[in-house]
Amino acid sequence: MENQKTALITGGTSGIGKELAKLFARDNYNLIIVARDQTELDSTKAELETSGVSVQTIAKDLSDMEQAKALCSEVTQRVDVLVNDAGMGVYGLFKDNELERELGIIHLNICATVILTKHFVRQMADRGEGKILNLGSVAGKLPGPWQAVYHATKAFVLSFTTAIREELKDSGITITALLPGATDTDFFNKAGMQDSKIVQDKEALSDPADVAKDGYDALMAGADRMISGFKNKVEVNVSSLIPDSNVAHTMYEQQKPVEQK
Repeated sequence: MENQKTALITGGTSGIGKELAKLFARDNYNLIIVARDQTELDSTKAELETSGVSVQTIAKDLSDMEQAKALCSEVTQRVDVLVNDAGMGVYGLFKDNELERELGIIHLNICATVILTKHFVRQMADRGEGKILNLGSVAGKLPGPWQAVYHATKAFVLSFTTAIREELKDSGITITALLPGATDTDFFNKAGMQDSKIVQDKEALSDPADVAKDGYDALMAGADRMISGFKNKVEVNVSSLIPDSNVAHTMYEQQKPVEQK
């Protein structure tokens, strides 16, 4: 057990984060999983420990900057892999959404990612090795009416990841961005997005296990980014060829409520 590596995963009790945790456990990584709900943490811990690895749980609300900083202080063991998976969104027109809810999204999706990355990358740099996986989204490549703040936070994550990857290229540390499209997780329910056209077509949603496998393989290969899913790759490539205003209109139509004509 002492020779095993350790992965820290935020948002590790559901969706893509949980599927990533399963892949790390399969490959004999000890785990530190972070989420808000201790009951969900305990349940996930019991499930993952059947793989024979050690699982530590830490309950934190990473949209609270002091709790994000406290997490860094509380993790005293070596972290070989950091996975910044925790994230959230809110559905609706920007003028109508609650400011504090949107600021919470910025704090979680952007600020917590910066805080944890800075803390653990410094430790990795001292050792000359380490891996980081940041959960971006194809949303970061597409202006997103009805989710304007969420899409903007994921644009930050992609730009941030790409920039510090270049800074770290000779350090022995690799940093990878995973860009999934719409995925069958609880994200849409928590974001209040069930009425959106893009969510209504369940068959179009990606399987979180498939997305996690794409991201895990890219991370282990030291790749710079992984757009998960052929359809998402096509959408991103096409969007780069047309004006952003046209892309925004297309996203408006895809994400608007089904009852709105």
